[in-house]
Amino acid sequence: MSERGRFVTLEGGEGAGKSTNLQFVRGCLENAGLEVLATREPGGTPLAEQIRQLLLEVREEPVAGMTELLLMFAARAQHLATVIEPALRRGAWVLCDRFTDATYAYQGGGRGLDGAAIAALEALVHGHLQPDLTLYLDLPPDAAQARMVGRSLDRFERERAEFFERVRQAYLERAATHPRIRVIDASRPLDDVQSRIRGVLDDFLRGVVR
Repeated sequence: MSERGRFVTLEGGEGAGKSTNLQFVRGCLENAGLEVLATREPGGTPLAEQIRQLLLEVREEPVAGMTELLLMFAARAQHLATVIEPALRRGAWVLCDRFTDATYAYQGGGRGLDGAAIAALEALVHGHLQPDLTLYLDLPPDAAQARMVGRSLDRFERERAEFFERVRQAYLERAATHPRIRVIDASRPLDDVQSRIRGVLDDFLRGVVR
């Protein structure tokens, strides 16, 4: 039986460069000889992608915070059962664009939902599974807004600056109490950001790959 794979997540607010750096991380891991499955949240399966569309679509009807939270965990439960956990069992490394840290940041920090409710759903859906390493791309909201000029914005991206500042603070507070979360200054030039990411990955790989 193959050794269980590792679970690596990439977190960050809008405009932080997650898409670009996800491909960079994937390349680093594959160059180390690892099988890598790259995926995203919400999404990652046909059903979860449909839920993603429900969450991101701009609509006239207000979306209650608890509705949003439950949809996030519904998509996550499907994603875990059909994609993430099977890949980890066969020994692949799973690289995921956002996971439950994002829920604590966006629905907890941004929306102001009770952290105890999020923790209860986390325990129900994946209390047995947590990321082995999380890279958090930290970018001040004003810098993020400048990067998104000209983009077609989804329902979350249309939130006010105050929302994104709460999201950022929630991420930083969580990073301060979870050693697996490594903070990367995403305001730096891309070469600097990726040099920092490579250093974190190299340290992590030395600890787990024999």
